[in-house]
Amino acid sequence: MHALAAIHSYHAHVYYDPARTRGVAETLRQRIGERFGVQLGRWHDVPVGPHTAAMYQVAFDTEVFASLVPWLMLNREGLDVLVHPNTLAPRDDHLLHALWLGQKLALKEAVLPLRFGADQESPIEPNTTPTLAP
Repeated sequence: MHALAAIHSYHAHVYYDPARTRGVAETLRQRIGERFGVQLGRWHDVPVGPHTAAMYQVAFDTEVFASLVPWLMLNREGLDVLVHPNTLAPRDDHLLHALWLGQKLALKEAVLPLRFGADQESPIEPNTTPTLAP
């Protein structure tokens, strides 16, 4: 059994097709930034790390989960989104403890470490300034 305190933060990975749905992903990204204090990651138009599709990451503190994730459920505009906790066990976080909004995409399990140290978990530093209510 795991304690909730094991969750340091969360990531949402928003997947898109660079040729067909990047514009939708851009609009969603803008709306997230307008509504939530999150850390918006870089665009990856090609698969990186364990991800098998283009994506960008949204990193957020545990306090943001209760408002951001339901908002994404209703406003993801057909995009697939992986939401996972960060517990210092990346493989389990992505493969066992995750939730999917939309279709569940394949992930490259072999590149996900089993564990890493607390010093490798980056603190969330929001780079957005919400101006709208969720």
